[in-house]
Amino acid sequence: MEITWRRIEEQDFPLLRRWLRQPHVKRWWNHETTVKAVARDFGPAARGEEPSEDLLASLEGRPVGLVQRSRLCDYPGYSAALAAIVHVPEGAMTIDYLVGDPRRTGQGIGTAMLRSVVVRTWAEHPAAPCILVPVVAANRPSWRALERAGLRRIGVADLQPDNPVDDQTHYLYRVDRPGTGG
Repeated sequence: MEITWRRIEEQDFPLLRRWLRQPHVKRWWNHETTVKAVARDFGPAARGEEPSEDLLASLEGRPVGLVQRSRLCDYPGYSAALAAIVHVPEGAMTIDYLVGDPRRTGQGIGTAMLRSVVVRTWAEHPAAPCILVPVVAANRPSWRALERAGLRRIGVADLQPDNPVDDQTHYLYRVDRPGTGG
């Protein structure tokens, strides 16, 4: 399954709004979906004004998902929350992800996206020693996709969930740059 990538552009915001409204996405992302909210939250990264990268994943030329990728050091509060639980190496990255179309879930696309973005991260961020990903424990499909993509669970912690209906329990996953022995 060949995933291709490009940065999100403002022209993609209507697609993001549709995806964020899908029940399988809304359940975990709990994101405002007004035109204004999507522009506010995704615009800075699309314009290069924020250090995070919002990447559109496509399969056979059709958009299938989103990955948000960032260096943890660019978000000190988030990094500190993780560092209270596990060691956060200098240069560590994190990702968040979704498969947008409900008809495309359960087909291995999430796992393929995760594998692909991990490989791209090593190439595009040569100083990154690892990728750390917290995921709410109740989101079994998400953490199972991480496991199938080669990430390993390194801890359990209480973190603020994206959706207030969720318990604070999160699983922390990690994948190390090949050859680093991390």
